[in-house]
This record gives sequence, structure tokens and C-alpha cells, in this order.
Amino acid sequence: MKKTAFALSLLLLASCASPTKDVAGKVVSCAQVRTATTPNLKVIGCLDGSTGAAIKSLRGPMILNVWGSWCAPCKAEIPILRSFYQKAQGKIQLVGVDVEESSIQAGQNFVLKHGITWPNLFDSDSSTRENFGMGVPVTWFIAADGTVVYKMIGPFKNDVELITIASKYLGVKL
Repeated sequence: MKKTAFALSLLLLASCASPTKDVAGKVVSCAQVRTATTPNLKVIGCLDGSTGAAIKSLRGPMILNVWGSWCAPCKAEIPILRSFYQKAQGKIQLVGVDVEESSIQAGQNFVLKHGITWPNLFDSDSSTRENFGMGVPVTWFIAADGTVVYKMIGPFKNDVELITIASKYLGVKL
């Protein structure tokens, strides 16, 4: 009886512990981001400090997620984007755009802390506001020819929603 009570106590204690697992992120180069050669477009930087890309030169199939480290809904959708990224590698490119940050280091720290491992552009001067408007998260679904085929305003609720939208608008099955 004592052994059973002890085992039950251990089980209850273990179930109360939060199974949080830190996921390490990585500040990734934007060198592999698909773009078209388009002269005279404003190029924004990459979160790794290198040259990034011009927003209007991006080519898909691509999901472009606009976020800020200060944005609670952006933080909430990161696990969904991480899961999607694992499933979509080689089929759909995932690229982030960090906007309205106090510094590049704030964006880099966010990436590292939240397990982001895909390329992220960095809008240091809010020049992309004309493209994305105000408010984040905003996610663009970009076709191979650079056409924005769908815009999602607000955070994704779950993996199924993101996969369904990607399949519908980008024609890629995951």
C-alpha cells in the first residue's frame, strides 16, 4: 500500500511540472532568400547584419511573416511557425521580417530565445510600413512569380490553419 501511495505521489508531482523545453534559435543569413533581380528597389537588411533583400523582389513559394519582439501575438504564433517550418523545408520558404525594433540586438535576442531558425529580414527604418501597413503579425503568401496571393492579418491559431492556407494559395501539399 505504501509503495502504491508513493508511486501515485511521484506521478502527481511529475504531472504538475511544466514540460517546457527550451528551443534554441539561430540568426540565419538571408543569402538563400529567393529574389528576382530588380533594379532600383530599396533593399532592407538581414537580422544577421548582412544585406537582405527588396520586399518587392521576393519570389516564392514563400511565406513572409512580419513580426516584432515586442508583439505578444507574434510570440504566441512562433511554435506554429516552427512546426510548419520543419514540415515545409524544401517546399515552401519561410522568411521573417522584424519591424519596429528598438535595436537589431532586440530582434536577434528574440530569434535566439524563441527557437527561430529561418532567415529574417530587418527593417531598421520602418520603410516596409508602406507594404505591410501598421500592426503585426501580418503574413504574406507569395507565389513563384512574386505575386502576393494571400494576406493573413493576425496570428495563426494552429498548424492546420497555416497548412491549409499554404496548400490553398501556394498549391503545395505538406
